[in-house]
Amino acid sequence: MLAESTTAILARNEDWTGTAATEPYEAGWAREAVIFVRALKEPTGPQPRAIVEMSPDGMHWLPEGTALALPETEGGIAMARISHFGNWLRLRADFATGSGATVLVTLHLKS
Repeated sequence: MLAESTTAILARNEDWTGTAATEPYEAGWAREAVIFVRALKEPTGPQPRAIVEMSPDGMHWLPEGTALALPETEGGIAMARISHFGNWLRLRADFATGSGATVLVTLHLKS
């Protein structure tokens, strides 16, 4: 049997400042997930660590335990591997005043 897989775009060409998060994605069918973040423009200021969050209902969020350093250069890519995540996933980052990034965030899921 072939593994089922899908790629979902959670944020496309979004300017992230302050507290920013992707759209939530229902991923309960998958066994594993990989999140990629690409900086589409040169980021401004220091870049924070983004945290993976999970939720039982897509509305109330908890840290999953995985974090990744956001890219510090245009075209830079960061990624995180995730397992045992329940049903809903998203990525959140808290930027300092004056910092920001324009990002593409994709979620790759496999059964």
